Amino acid sequence: MSEKINTVLANFDTQAQQLLSLYLEELDFVNLEKSFEDINEAFDFVLKSRPEILVVDISQKTDFVLNLISKMLTTHKTCKILAVSTDYSSNTVIKAMRAGVRDLISAPVIKEDFKSAIQKLKGESPVKKEKKSRVITVFSNKGGIGKTSIAVNLALELANITKEKVALIDLNLQMGDITTFLDISPSFDISYPIKNLSKMNSEFLLNTLEKYKDTNLYVLADPPSLEKAKEITSEQITGLMRVLRETFSYIIIDISPNFEKKTIATLDNSDLILLVTMVNLPAIRNCQRCLEIFQKLGYDENKTQVVLNRFMENDEIKVDDVESVLNKEVYWKVPNNYFAIMSAINKGIPVSIMNPDSNITQSYQGLAVKLADNVLKQNFAVKTDRTSEFNFMSLFE
Repeated sequence: MSEKINTVLANFDTQAQQLLSLYLEELDFVNLEKSFEDINEAFDFVLKSRPEILVVDISQKTDFVLNLISKMLTTHKTCKILAVSTDYSSNTVIKAMRAGVRDLISAPVIKEDFKSAIQKLKGESPVKKEKKSRVITVFSNKGGIGKTSIAVNLALELANITKEKVALIDLNLQMGDITTFLDISPSFDISYPIKNLSKMNSEFLLNTLEKYKDTNLYVLADPPSLEKAKEITSEQITGLMRVLRETFSYIIIDISPNFEKKTIATLDNSDLILLVTMVNLPAIRNCQRCLEIFQKLGYDENKTQVVLNRFMENDEIKVDDVESVLNKEVYWKVPNNYFAIMSAINKGIPVSIMNPDSNITQSYQGLAVKLADNVLKQNFAVKTDRTSEFNFMSLFE
């Protein structure tokens, strides 16, 4: 008979403890070590006994409890957290992910959901599984569309939410702006690892990329001159991406707005392309052309997802119109917040740091949640406006 999984209940009242204890008794692979009403006593016990699973109610004093979870996981890293909450909003989901919660179920607890969540956690290996790295390229063939802002803020939010190592690569080789957006002056640029691919290992790579402050975000800057940019080949870019995959869970690439050979090599080697556009006629025409080119390149339809930037609910052109023209659903909408984003860019500070409560920060967090390889990601849904006030389709006939 296999060993039972030690489990602790924390921050539940007596009635809830009794109910959850009965549910756990029905799972023959679980050993309920102890139940606690007091959250501090529970965490003290967890740090001493090291159970495999902690079930904790975060409905009250949510930020305080999540902060305790985050601190506890720095010591007991293999503990799997199942959170229960009466608040099942996207904001709570994001906070829970950032703290290290593996799954979140709503209160009052439904027995089937609870047992299913415990079963799911049982199936996870206590040793972190090797997982395939994901390359996400943020692209537009039109300049000034805001793709660099999306790349920078998405990369930072993925690092914050997943706690994984994230690489942000500036492959806009002639006109890169990532270092300006982050106000950093890296010791190395992309030319250095490109020339040393044969020697490159994880340690070498982490020392070459610029770690952004106290985060898991690592930045690789564009080359310092046009001459250096011209020296880089599409084959070298392919080789670099292969090496990056061995070290980073997520690789976010900001790329030139063209279809030259180096750009296509990057797109070919990407797992996902976020095609950025805006809700105006020229931008949507360009987006339409990009989708046609991607189809000719043989890309799977799901490889490319459309992101609307600077979106306004009261736009004359509606999301429904855009989707009809492109014959493709909009994957995500980033709201228009000119003041917040321009202030952040001018100061070289990501908007999520400078203005954490803004609607645009929440949108970047939501996009990161949707892209994250995490059991909580399905809890964040895209909301779209399905009304149309004039025949926008006629402009494309």
